[in-house]
Amino acid sequence: MHDYCIRTATPDDLDGARAVMLDTVYRDFGTGYVPRWHGDIIDPVSAYLAPARHTLLVAVDERDASVVATAALDSRGPLHPPNPRQVAERYPSGATAQLRRVYVRQGHRRRGLARRLVSELLAFAAADGGYRAVYLHTDPAVAGAEGFWRSLGEVVHDEREGAGGGQGVLHFEVPLTR
Repeated sequence: MHDYCIRTATPDDLDGARAVMLDTVYRDFGTGYVPRWHGDIIDPVSAYLAPARHTLLVAVDERDASVVATAALDSRGPLHPPNPRQVAERYPSGATAQLRRVYVRQGHRRRGLARRLVSELLAFAAADGGYRAVYLHTDPAVAGAEGFWRSLGEVVHDEREGAGGGQGVLHFEVPLTR
């Protein structure tokens, strides 16, 4: 049985958090590191720790103090392009809490870590008082992603239904208060 500590990332956690994120984009997504999409992974301080309305959470395995999961929130709405115009207009920066980098190492999945991390992010967003919506997008090709997010929120746009399938991305809104 593993015990995990969910907490706001500290500078000492950043190497472990980066490793979880990079492993995910290489192994699960198959894209590898793409600077225009993943700059926040390399510089999480500027992306999540320095801005007051942003945060990066980690789940730490208490047996060995290793970071095994991450989850982040920022106040940047989805941009158009690459996201559909109607999604970008519905979720403007500043009023939108965007969930990002909800990643769990494979050997620690199915233990409720992602759900606990998201719950903490939603509490953070609610306490901020300035967010009117919580948004995220996910790749439904990633095993378990679509089902997980459907259990927490509502699909507001499915790119697979459009002409040409767009990027195949699912866009979700998650209730601000859970």
